[in-house]
Amino acid sequence: MAWAAATSAHAAVNDAAITGSVAPKALSEYGFFDDLKAHTPADRVLPYDLITPLFTDYAEKLRFVYVPEGKTAQYNPDDVFALPVGSALIKTFAYPQDARAPGENLRLIETRILAHTPKGWRTYPYVWNADMTDAALSPLGAKLDVSWITADGTNRTIRYAVPNMNQCRSCHVKGTGRDRTTVPIGPEAKHLNKDYSYTDGITNQLTRWTEAGILTGTPDSPDDAPRIAQWDDATLPVADRARGYLDINCAHCHAPDGPAHTSGLYLDTRATTPAQFGIFKRPVAAGRGSGGHDFSINPGDPESSIIVYRMDSTDPGIMMPELGRSTIHREGVALIREWIAGMDD
Repeated sequence: MAWAAATSAHAAVNDAAITGSVAPKALSEYGFFDDLKAHTPADRVLPYDLITPLFTDYAEKLRFVYVPEGKTAQYNPDDVFALPVGSALIKTFAYPQDARAPGENLRLIETRILAHTPKGWRTYPYVWNADMTDAALSPLGAKLDVSWITADGTNRTIRYAVPNMNQCRSCHVKGTGRDRTTVPIGPEAKHLNKDYSYTDGITNQLTRWTEAGILTGTPDSPDDAPRIAQWDDATLPVADRARGYLDINCAHCHAPDGPAHTSGLYLDTRATTPAQFGIFKRPVAAGRGSGGHDFSINPGDPESSIIVYRMDSTDPGIMMPELGRSTIHREGVALIREWIAGMDD
């Protein structure tokens, strides 16, 4: 889907709504969109996409970044870009009426705002009304019945969960103890280094962010920036696709400074020691979460690998990730199975 590129002809964003100590009650108060329902970006609001997205119950996601006038984000090849105070990340979750026609007849479900205030990043979930004219702040989250036609043509209904504010923070936290802080997930070079279909043409996203004046320090060529593999691009090695999938879906927790650091399982693509990313790695604790299996990844045997066992479950005491889904990502599980099955034991 092509989205409009922001120009000076558009309305201005309400900067005070982003940096204020109290979140706006309605999404419209931010002024991120000239046309809220259509998600037509306001001035300095730029759409973006990730090479491999985090799975959320087959929802489509519409992502936007806002950086205020006179400020820029700092490029870092190895971490999330340092977005300045006053910036915001906007992500709307939606379902098409028919997944065989993605982007069409969308039902807007929720929009999550990550606002960079003078006191750090704040997470605010908004739930859309039935007419899709606006979305209301929902600090306690929500449960909604969502129906759509799946890619194989079958009707499906799920109980979709909008996370509450604490659940939002639990996925975005880094550090331990007093050093814990909320950070964005996704806007870093390896996830953004791809072409995007803007309304004025196809451009690499790192290039466009630089041209738009919201990012500085990028290399002269996107080829010199990191890039993870697209998880469903069958022309790429299965190992690269599997590592990319686990990176975006799991590495925000499974990192040395993430909430799951005590597991010793680090799923960032930059982890190079096989035991760090699961190969012949024993769990730190036995129990239901391990399923009685010995290793996170047992090469050649996906059915005895804890990663597959936990991804292939919707039991709250077993499933991974713990939040953000109520269904199993069959295609994702199949990818990890294929990767492990192809390993030498």
